[in-house]
Amino acid sequence: MRRWASSRITRRSAPAPTRVWRMATVRIPPVLRPSVGGEKELTADGGSVGEILRAVADEHPETESQLFASDGGLNRYVNVYLNDEDVRVLGGLDTEVGSGDTLVILPAMAGGG
Repeated sequence: MRRWASSRITRRSAPAPTRVWRMATVRIPPVLRPSVGGEKELTADGGSVGEILRAVADEHPETESQLFASDGGLNRYVNVYLNDEDVRVLGGLDTEVGSGDTLVILPAMAGGG
């Protein structure tokens, strides 16, 4: 039996890491409901807020410009909350999402008096 000089045994390559996909609930505001067939809630798979929102946009292309800016970041006129926490103060689109988590999409309100 031939052995490698750097090791007493021959080692196999480590398996490729597997991506964990999680199902999350996405609550849709009234202004976006026509773009998702009138649904109040959707479910989507993904490991991060960005992956979940991208899954929504892939399934409902009319929402893409409402959710994402031209640079691929979150549109500045939309607020997204993960379990009542603003994702912008968490990790943005890279914020990890767990099974059973809820994303709420809210349009930014403008106004004044």
